[in-house]
Amino acid sequence: MGTRYSLPIPFGWYGVAFSADLKPGDVKPLHYFGRELVVFRTESGEARVLDAYCPHLGAHLGHGGKVHGESLACPFHGWQFNGEGRCTAVPYAKNMPPKVAGDKQAVYAYPTVERNQVIWAWYHPERIEPTFEVEAIPEFASDEWTPIEHIDWTIGTTIQESGENAVDAAHFIYVHGAVEMPAGTTTHDRHKRTSVYDMKVPALKDDGTIDMSGALRDSHLVAVSNGPGQTYQRFTGALETMMMGLVTPIDQDHIHLHFVFTQPKSLSEGQQLLAFGVKAELKNQVENDMPIWEHKIYLDSPTLCDGDGPIHQYRKWFRQFYAEPVPEPIKVRAAG
Repeated sequence: MGTRYSLPIPFGWYGVAFSADLKPGDVKPLHYFGRELVVFRTESGEARVLDAYCPHLGAHLGHGGKVHGESLACPFHGWQFNGEGRCTAVPYAKNMPPKVAGDKQAVYAYPTVERNQVIWAWYHPERIEPTFEVEAIPEFASDEWTPIEHIDWTIGTTIQESGENAVDAAHFIYVHGAVEMPAGTTTHDRHKRTSVYDMKVPALKDDGTIDMSGALRDSHLVAVSNGPGQTYQRFTGALETMMMGLVTPIDQDHIHLHFVFTQPKSLSEGQQLLAFGVKAELKNQVENDMPIWEHKIYLDSPTLCDGDGPIHQYRKWFRQFYAEPVPEPIKVRAAG
């Protein structure tokens, strides 16, 4: 019998803020990775993420800290730290303290990039530099697609558990009321996992409205995981919707999940209705899953049957993102 939270926080890129929410000079406290953090935007417009506590006397830089040029000033005594975590000024000192002088990193600075209208921070428990990149998604940078909309949840689960949900075929029938699962294929390329599905959706009339006769048309879905923290789903055909999932660990026991949507501005009224329906159904599915996620335990070696889906394969792929040892991937064995 395993424990609920036997899994460490995986390393990877994680969305910690939306670009539009952080203007030049803004400073905001964050709590992710089981740590207190601060995100700020310099006067030149660069977003940076640091550990939150000043090494002088421990003040939280995110509560009252102020941007001065390219540095963040502590609210307690005005010590300043740039985006690399180096101390750039101690306003009232004649000499810089030796522990923070020169090129020494006084405060840990998380590798940070801004892409897809999101500020991403790289987390690794051993503070190893990034081993892959945040993937740029063209739709989130295109003027031909709508401004983003997003919904979010705080959930008592782990990233591996929430992601494993997508390969657990049987639960779609018993939790989400699906009649059947769409047929799909999955490929793995190091940190990237790609699944391709074909499905049937309601047909549209020539004027763009839904055909109420029950006629169906083909739709196509590509679902990608780029490491543990960046996912995206590209619906094409009748649906024409792009969704990016940000899965960010708050601590070892909780995640912050964002679904971020955009659609082509050229969608007809009927297509917009279909896209709205997709968003509503995805929201509903997460909220159906949440009571199970928040009360289940994690089993290192569950008893599986042949209809459960590629859980073993998923766990084997995900295991690469743990810096510390975790149990070996489970061995599939038939129930009964």
